[in-house]
Amino acid sequence: MTVSVLFVCLGNICRSPLAEAAFRDEAQRAGLAVTVDSAGTGDWHIGHPPDRRAQAVAQRNGVDISGLRARQVLAADFHAFDHIVALDAQNLRDLTALAPVNATARLSLLLDHVEGRAGEAVADPYYGEDTGFDITWADVVAGAKGLAQRIAAER
Repeated sequence: MTVSVLFVCLGNICRSPLAEAAFRDEAQRAGLAVTVDSAGTGDWHIGHPPDRRAQAVAQRNGVDISGLRARQVLAADFHAFDHIVALDAQNLRDLTALAPVNATARLSLLLDHVEGRAGEAVADPYYGEDTGFDITWADVVAGAKGLAQRIAAER
């Protein structure tokens, strides 16, 4: 059975493409059949590749995200995905407001899937130093591992 997961941040050029890549990598390691994507609640970067710093941290960790392109969350996503995972509380609130009444996707925060980190946000590295992307990568990897373990346990 294939499980589908959508990761969501604000612009879909930093945190959510990194989470998509980390989860895809972790799911493959765990032998999970998954469909994975990412999107943003905002529309500023539609069609753009991930931020160069996000691409660099992914590449340093053996993952190529250069082919990803930003897109905005659609109402159809709430039916197309089993899980929609926000990277911070504001995006989770926005997703809750956007969700159609009959939505089937389960909403959560990424770090809710890491023991002791429920309710925490993955910090947005966009306006900070390049080192912020390393911190973000560590957070999305931890969240990806926890989410993959949860999905595997539910099967």
